[in-house]
Amino acid sequence: MGFLTGALPDFPWDTLTPFAERARAYPGGIVDLSVGTPVDPTPAVVRDALAAAADSPGYPLTHGTPDLRDAVVRWFARRRGVPGLDPAAVLPTVGSKELVALLPSLLGLGDGDVVLHPATAYPTYDVGARLAGATPVPTDDPAAVLADPSSGGAVRLVWLNSPGNPDGSVLGVEDLRRVVDAARAAAERDGRPVVVASDECYAELAWEEPWASSGVPSVLDPRVTGGDLTGLLAVYSLSKQSNLAGYRAAFVAGDPALVARLLELRKHAGMIVPGPVQAATTAALADDEHVAEQRERYRRRRRLLRGAFEEAGYVVDRSSAGLYLWVRPDGGGQDCWSTVGDLAEQGILVAPGAFYGAAAAGHVRVALTASDERIAEAAARLTGA
Repeated sequence: MGFLTGALPDFPWDTLTPFAERARAYPGGIVDLSVGTPVDPTPAVVRDALAAAADSPGYPLTHGTPDLRDAVVRWFARRRGVPGLDPAAVLPTVGSKELVALLPSLLGLGDGDVVLHPATAYPTYDVGARLAGATPVPTDDPAAVLADPSSGGAVRLVWLNSPGNPDGSVLGVEDLRRVVDAARAAAERDGRPVVVASDECYAELAWEEPWASSGVPSVLDPRVTGGDLTGLLAVYSLSKQSNLAGYRAAFVAGDPALVARLLELRKHAGMIVPGPVQAATTAALADDEHVAEQRERYRRRRRLLRGAFEEAGYVVDRSSAGLYLWVRPDGGGQDCWSTVGDLAEQGILVAPGAFYGAAAAGHVRVALTASDERIAEAAARLTGA
């Protein structure tokens, strides 16, 4: 892999080490809000399903069990406004990050192909394009890029992320439809397919209206697709809504032809979700109660933490949904690393916006994934209470 690593950026989290050491030295220790890793217990209904399936001597199905795929179909209809999904167009993945990183390669992209992704974005969209030999292009207006034959003609994959990591922004039905329509028009114009893949793993964590009441729309929503899923994929993970980061429980769904192609490639590569994890995922998708309980935990933490940051002279931008607050000092103008340093002096570790693209250099990302006690400690430090 040495020939690949030179083309990839350094792993960004390593650069936080000196700030973490500074935060640990604070009386009372570090409050680590830099990484969105769940800390609350995995729900009993999920652990019970995992244990019941622990005797699993045979190879699991790459395509997932029929029960799992049916559970995904029912979940899309019940929670995401997507009725009638074909169970054959559902594929479990080993967490969502591997699918994000490998999708350009699995689609056969390479030199001369362009992958669009949000300007402020999870860095794996960029990395996945580079691994395939394609060109990543950040943009906040993918529809406009697609409409321009001089630049859009090379686009083969468009990544959407709603709710967004790190900034919690949400794409409405009209926003999604505009991108899908532009991708289909570009494909017809250039005679080559354009895939639109939407990373939606924070969709169950909506805080502000209209999303808290109406739900975060999916790229597979009939109001977006017009009833045609051609060229569309939705990626989802249970890490956040169900505290299953350690299970690597996720799936992709959408265009049956695309999913069939991904399935065939994954069979050859042996990329299979373990059988007990498939059983646990099936149980998690069928139970909305634990998701509501976890959402309420994050709601309480978000309210306390947001109020404390605002009282301390910070501004929270966007952050309508998801697992993070997108924070900057009031008045702006301060580099994100300076803000990381300021907060580390109070024993609070956050992620610099620079991890998420040049457009994010004035913000820091603050995760809600700490215990109630540590969130309260962070709030007290910020407010001097």
